[in-house]
Amino acid sequence: MRALLDANVLYPTVLREILTGVAAAGLFQPLWSERILEEWARATVKLGPGAEAVARGEIAALRVAFPRAAVLPGEALAARLWLPDPNDIHVLAAAIAGGADLIVTFNAADFPRHLLDEEGLARMDPDQFLLRLHEHAPEKVAAVCEAVRAEAERLSGEAQPLRALLKRAGLPRLGKRIAG
Repeated sequence: MRALLDANVLYPTVLREILTGVAAAGLFQPLWSERILEEWARATVKLGPGAEAVARGEIAALRVAFPRAAVLPGEALAARLWLPDPNDIHVLAAAIAGGADLIVTFNAADFPRHLLDEEGLARMDPDQFLLRLHEHAPEKVAAVCEAVRAEAERLSGEAQPLRALLKRAGLPRLGKRIAG
């Protein structure tokens, strides 16, 4: 399965680490465009000095880890598409150009299902997407979540209960399923 990851699911660190972790475990092929990565990098500016540089380093690491993830949608493709928010057309174009099966995004309103259906695409929020992956490979998804939890705990120096961490990452149903 090929899934295009929108900038809003790449930006949050814990969520990104879980998504890319399950991708590295072979559960799906991630896709993104350079514009999506740039949106993520620019969004980090609001986090303060140095945040954009950190994001750009993380982006460089993702490019190395997933060299086939970047897609380049053509301008002609984007020109024929319509979405409620014209600023999101590039995301849809990238999904089509990459042969994605679905778009993983928190932005449901700007990706209406009937428009995605016309392109043979689905839309899922990350919680729904990861729950579906968990149904097929519960051990792998749980192991990735635990590794991300352990790293968050190591970096923060504070206890990071899994269910609470996943809830803060926008994955409350996955947290309930894995951590009870």
